[in-house]
Amino acid sequence: MTSKKRRIAAGLGALLVAAALGGATPAAADPDNGPGTAPPPKVDLVLDLSGSMNQNDAGGETRIAAAKKAFNEILDALPDEALVGLRVLGQGNPGNNKAAGCQETAQLAPVGKPDKAAMKTAVAAQRPTTGWTPIGLALNKAAEDLGKEQGSRRIILITDGEDSCAPPDPCEVARQLAAQGLNLVIDTLGLVPDDKTRKQLTCIANATGGTYTSANNAQELSERVTQLVDRAVEKAEEVTIPTAVHGSPNGCADAPLLGPGVYNDREEFEQHLWYKVPQLPGQELRASATVGIDRNVARDYDVTITAVSEDGRDLARHTDAGSGRMDGQSAGLRYSLPQKGGDQPEPKDARITCLMVSTAFHGGPGAAQSPGMPVELLVDLVRASDAQAADTHGLGRGWIFLGVLAGVGLVAGLLFGWIVRLFAGMRRAV
Repeated sequence: MTSKKRRIAAGLGALLVAAALGGATPAAADPDNGPGTAPPPKVDLVLDLSGSMNQNDAGGETRIAAAKKAFNEILDALPDEALVGLRVLGQGNPGNNKAAGCQETAQLAPVGKPDKAAMKTAVAAQRPTTGWTPIGLALNKAAEDLGKEQGSRRIILITDGEDSCAPPDPCEVARQLAAQGLNLVIDTLGLVPDDKTRKQLTCIANATGGTYTSANNAQELSERVTQLVDRAVEKAEEVTIPTAVHGSPNGCADAPLLGPGVYNDREEFEQHLWYKVPQLPGQELRASATVGIDRNVARDYDVTITAVSEDGRDLARHTDAGSGRMDGQSAGLRYSLPQKGGDQPEPKDARITCLMVSTAFHGGPGAAQSPGMPVELLVDLVRASDAQAADTHGLGRGWIFLGVLAGVGLVAGLLFGWIVRLFAGMRRAV
């Protein structure tokens, strides 16, 4: 059976289980939304046009000249599958009027099948001004450009400086966008960046699982953006769109019912989130939780996932700990529900297995508690093997093997002692 058929079978099984239990239908990822069927990727390119882009230090030319040259090459290299738009920020000339300057962002080309000639003309006409740099505003507007349809959605921000208009703080904007569960990734590119710019752009990228890179000239900029657009297309071809869920912090009774699939949620520091999965006898539950580290946290932390029965008994547990800066921390488990007798289980035989995802993270200096850190939860139900079922029923085959070894050792010891005594008697007789 192919993996796709297995997913469909598992999904149908979960629906039957829910019907038998008389509860809500489990949330489940669409089994047909697999590789090759994902919506086309959407990319919004966001270019800073503030006054600092006129500086002449990007490989011997102005930063804006390097950006324009790179954009022409990027547009020519766009994959046919990509839907691309173009937004600018800091355009216009409000002078010292900060209130007006911090509203300066405009969409030059909507996200869609690109009209490359029109986009090149629009970019060529842009002139940096003495304006401000409203990165937070531009990110919110770019998210609106991309829409809320499911699929790969990417913002590529190109700037040579940090936000000069906060609030809204662009790092907080990125976290809020990630918390909406819209499969949105922000990649940031610093054009000849300083330390403050590098720090802010890294924070924005980390909040959404994106990447930060720097470029010092037109060639580097073109290469970096082309790689990011290509990556967006490649990821879209393999992506399974997670389903947004909200785990219960109050225990299993109030937890959402999940079928096989991929889910995303948000979890605050040291919080417990609960979910429940209908499981048939003879099935093995496989579950894993990955917490994305999108902000400054203390060095030592861990993630624990626990399978618990409805009456509160721990069934299986795994903890994975980390130390230092990582992009994420994961933990996973397996639990087989024993099958009694040879009869095939029916939906009425289903039992609820509760899943609890716990974190032990502490915020570093300036770390926000809310929204919580992103959690990706994977749930699958497969047929348990005979060995797994045997281990679940009792002590398992390992103990039988240990008993056999003990018996063999006892017999060998007695035999060795008898031979030693025989040779000793023979020597005394001589």
